[in-house]
Amino acid sequence: MVQSYAGKRCLLTGAASGIGRATALKLAADGAELFLTDRNAEGLAETVADARALGATVSGHRALDISDYDEVAAFAAEVHDAIGGPTPAVDVVMNIAGISAWGTVSHLTHQHWESMISVNLMGPIHVIENFVPAMVLARRGGHVVNVSSAAGLVALPWHAAYSASKYGLRGLSEVLRFDLARHRIGVSVVVPGAVKTPMVQSVDIVGVDREHPQVQKWVERFSGHAVSPEVVADKILRGVARNRYLIYTSHDIRAFYAFKRVAWWPYSVAMRRVNVIFTRALRPSKTG
Repeated sequence: MVQSYAGKRCLLTGAASGIGRATALKLAADGAELFLTDRNAEGLAETVADARALGATVSGHRALDISDYDEVAAFAAEVHDAIGGPTPAVDVVMNIAGISAWGTVSHLTHQHWESMISVNLMGPIHVIENFVPAMVLARRGGHVVNVSSAAGLVALPWHAAYSASKYGLRGLSEVLRFDLARHRIGVSVVVPGAVKTPMVQSVDIVGVDREHPQVQKWVERFSGHAVSPEVVADKILRGVARNRYLIYTSHDIRAFYAFKRVAWWPYSVAMRRVNVIFTRALRPSKTG
C-alpha cells in the first residue's frame, strides 16, 4: 500500500477547487507526480501552476467532464502514453469531483436525478474502468480513493438523488476493496460532512429561494460546522497511508453512523424529526 507519496503517480479528478485542489497541492508538496482533471479549465490551470510552484511535476492535465466516457478514455490514453514503458500505470487514483442538489421528490426534475448519477457515480466508474486495469497489469500495487459523503452513510433530508449516487459509490468501493486486495491495491471511501467548498454556497436547493433570510441562516449554520478542504486533504492522505476503508473528516459523522448501526429505531425516530425540522425551516415554495 502507499506509505509515501514521493515519486508516486497520482491521478485526481475535481482538482480545480475545494477538496481536489487542496489534496493536489498537498501531494505536490510531498513530491508526487500529478495528473489532474476538472471541467473548470481556468481553476485547473491555477492548480497546475500552484503545484508546479511547489516543485511538483504535473505530467498531464486536461479540462474534461468525467461523465463523458470518451473524454475520460482519451485522457487515460494520454496519461499512459506520457508514462510509457511496457506496463504504464498510475499508482493512486482519486475520484474527488462531484456535484450536488437537494430537493424533495416532488421538486427534483429528471435532470437532477440523471446529473447526480452521471457525475457522482458514472464519472468515478469511467475513471476506474480506464485506469485501474492498468494498475492491476503493472503489478505495483497502489490505491483507489472515492469521495462519497455523509449522505452516503445516513438518510439526510432532501438528499435522495445525491444519496443515490453516493451510496452507490460507497457500495462500489466496498466491493473493489476486496476484489483488488490480492493485487495489493487498497480502496478507501471518504465520507465528508460539511466542508468549506464553493459547492456549499452554490448547491441547488430545488423549489427553495436561496436568498430568503431563513434559508441563508440555515446555510450559514451548516457552513459554521464545516471543516476546511485542507483538513479533509490531510485526513485523506493519512487514511490512504493506513489503508483505511472509511475515511471520516469529522467526528460527528463517525458518531452518527455508529448511532445508525447500533440503534436503528432511535435513529429512525430522530431522522423523521430532523426531516420535519429541515422542511419547516427551508419552506419550499411548492408542496414537497
